[in-house]
Amino acid sequence: MPATIIDSTIFRNMFSTPAMRDIWSDAYRTARYLDVEQALARVQGRLGIIPQAAADEIVKHCDVANFDMEKLRVQTERVGSPVLPVVSQLNALCRDGLGEYCHWGATTQDIMDTATVLQIRASLDLVDADLRAIEAALATLARRYRDTPIIGRSKMQQAIPVTFGYKMATILAAVQRHRQRLEQLRARVLVGEFGGACGTLASIETGAMATQAGLMAELGLGEPVIAWHTVRDNIAETGAFMGLVGGTLGKIALDVKLMMQTEVAEAFEPFAPGRGSSSTMPQKRNPVAAGFIHAAVSMVRQHAAALMDAMIADHERASGAWEIEWIALPEAFCLTAGALQQTREVLQGLEVDPAKMRANIDITNGLVMSEAVMMGLGRHIGREVAHDLVQELCRQALREDKPLLELLAAHPRVSRHLDRAALTALCDPAHYLGQAGVMVDRVLARSPGL
Repeated sequence: MPATIIDSTIFRNMFSTPAMRDIWSDAYRTARYLDVEQALARVQGRLGIIPQAAADEIVKHCDVANFDMEKLRVQTERVGSPVLPVVSQLNALCRDGLGEYCHWGATTQDIMDTATVLQIRASLDLVDADLRAIEAALATLARRYRDTPIIGRSKMQQAIPVTFGYKMATILAAVQRHRQRLEQLRARVLVGEFGGACGTLASIETGAMATQAGLMAELGLGEPVIAWHTVRDNIAETGAFMGLVGGTLGKIALDVKLMMQTEVAEAFEPFAPGRGSSSTMPQKRNPVAAGFIHAAVSMVRQHAAALMDAMIADHERASGAWEIEWIALPEAFCLTAGALQQTREVLQGLEVDPAKMRANIDITNGLVMSEAVMMGLGRHIGREVAHDLVQELCRQALREDKPLLELLAAHPRVSRHLDRAALTALCDPAHYLGQAGVMVDRVLARSPGL
């Protein structure tokens, strides 16, 4: 029976996706072992390192459908890793002992590392597709609400107006950077492994480097400059990348949760009958996806740290650190996929209430425009003097529950320099959005076609 969130019949599609789970499944992983083995046989047959008849026979049987997965489980538990059991079954499938040429000059970690890189490549393609969809959703929101005022918040308190488009564009810029990071790390991470026992390819007398180059060409992977059996920065970088992506997704989820608060009510996750309802309080509309995102990305960060722990590997072949990756990497990718999917659905269906955004700006009776007034008045009496005067009037507005504009207009030190029309303009949130629109446009220009 499934025992984890990722594989749970009930929870699995809330915390992961079928496509990502498939990539990290036993069948897919074993099929990638066979991809590496058949590519190796094909190259070595072509180079004359093994008989061509053996290469052809090996290639013919590298189909995961021909393998007994239960037998593979039993043998893996005994041996401690799955490659030797795969090779044993492959050998047995081949005629006339030709299977003895399978795995020629390779070591278990060569096959497993290279298969893992193939899984990473497929996984990154899924991640990139989701990031692209999230980028498009954020671009739509940034463009649509480019000039829609919303209160900016500093230390959980109302600060000054920004725009909802600006708020979305700040996150869009991060997603753009994540997609750049993904492209940059491909060249470093999508590199195969073929080094033999300690990485020196000593078991292949001639044609060792040609075999390595040919193998990577067959698989469409980069050729390693030197073995990386126990130098795992590439895998750790993959984990760190997922941790960074998860941080941005978590930021989105947190802001959505805060905006969905009853007292705020500025934006909501997409509505569906019964979604987010309480078992006892019919009026509630709880955030749902945001909670799953928060939980998933929190665990991804832990896995990213574990993958950095796995970098501390002994000598030329590690005695335990490598196995950390077996646990952490699949779960990190599966949880990241779930968080990406949930975020994608939230942003594509986000319900935005511009009227409530404006109403929330107005609840302080104009106090959030105090900086604008200070700067306008400061031109006449000095910024620091204006700061103290406006601060005093803000406290008075709070005590007496009066609009700041009325107190400003009635104060002689203010009205001497600024008439009511000027003060009204200074107190208008739409007039104090700075360069928000310009910045939104600059970010949008970095997502052409969206």
